[in-house]
Amino acid sequence: MNKSLRIILIIALFFLLILVRSFASVIFYDPFINFFKNDYLTSIFPEFITGNLFTNLFFRNSINTLISLAIIYLFFQKKQLIAFSVKFYIVTFIVLSIVYLVLLKTEFSSGYLLAFYVRRMLIHPIFLLILLPAFYYQKKSSQ
Repeated sequence: MNKSLRIILIIALFFLLILVRSFASVIFYDPFINFFKNDYLTSIFPEFITGNLFTNLFFRNSINTLISLAIIYLFFQKKQLIAFSVKFYIVTFIVLSIVYLVLLKTEFSSGYLLAFYVRRMLIHPIFLLILLPAFYYQKKSSQ
């Protein structure tokens, strides 16, 4: 695949990530979107359906992960990096989901900031912003 086509595809995939973010409140069930958007320190903890919430978190995370994996592949074109990234995404999703579930069940009694950032890591492609520079650095340092 030539370089200009790869760049166009990478840009298109980044726009796809933006679209997922833009339409998330319409597509996915997440009562915490409005909770964290408003003054969550004084607002009432929202009621939620645990199964629906985590099913939608899984789908949103999966969509972001697949797009992120495609971006990583187009950048580096190495299957070893994709294999590592898949394992990384699976482990982080499991760990963060467990942490978020515990925080939800305690109604964020340990504080809102931890819950806010754990949720953010689950629903946004933050790990792409970590993995791309890490893989680039690894590539440059091995040359």
